[in-house]
Amino acid sequence: MMPLYLILAGGLLALWWHASIEARDRANAAALDACEQAGVQMLDGTAAFKSLRLARNATGSLRLRRTYVFDYCEDGASRRHGFVILRGREVELVGLGPTLVHGNAA
Repeated sequence: MMPLYLILAGGLLALWWHASIEARDRANAAALDACEQAGVQMLDGTAAFKSLRLARNATGSLRLRRTYVFDYCEDGASRRHGFVILRGREVELVGLGPTLVHGNAA
């Protein structure tokens, strides 16, 4: 009986890992798109995971809300911080510093 639990736990861990990689890829794409739209340069080429919590979507279903942060540069000398918030698989908010670039928060 124990090997069955181990296989199940391994399968769940693999699904969690796959979902996390997919979310990071979506956050990277959203951050890069926001930087391109704003005419700034995304630094380091990736968004970093910051936090995870539960949130409800527009229909009231529970989803994971993941927050990612990234750095960008406006003038070639200063480093500024941006963020991407995903709710489930959807990009909820993208911001560059104090400026909201994209948002569909409900």
